[in-house]
Amino acid sequence: MAEAATVALSRYLSPDGAARMRAELTDLRLVERPKIVEIVSWAAGNGDRSENGDYIYGKRRLREIDRRIRFLSKRLDQAVIVDPAAQSLRDRVFFGATVAYVDEDDAEHRVTILGCDEVDTASGQISLVSPLARALLRSRVGDEVTVNTPGGARVLEILSIGYP
Repeated sequence: MAEAATVALSRYLSPDGAARMRAELTDLRLVERPKIVEIVSWAAGNGDRSENGDYIYGKRRLREIDRRIRFLSKRLDQAVIVDPAAQSLRDRVFFGATVAYVDEDDAEHRVTILGCDEVDTASGQISLVSPLARALLRSRVGDEVTVNTPGGARVLEILSIGYP
């Protein structure tokens, strides 16, 4: 049952994340792939393909592009687009929330909970299925939550919750 919930949660995307994925897909289909196809067909016309670097690397790049196109298409088809700005329960942590919390060392942190394909830990964006996000979900300002980390359990206190 927990695996099914994790799979369902891994399909969540914010509108911005979905737009970025659609833009990448469009770029791959309309710009990148046709350019590589042109290079490969030019290289194929140059004769011996076994030692033709343009042909070999072009074919490899085409496979990479096709693989990425399939991945993005499948992800977008299965995605559940959730707009955090439409969240009505703004006093609790849900998908799309930006949460400020303080840890046991009195260090303040700020994270935004987004979909698995939108994660950028350097800018504080974490996955909805990460241990930290799971601990923060449904909590309120002032709540203390426990996060299990490789270094042991850590207690965090929620300072603020914000939505776009």
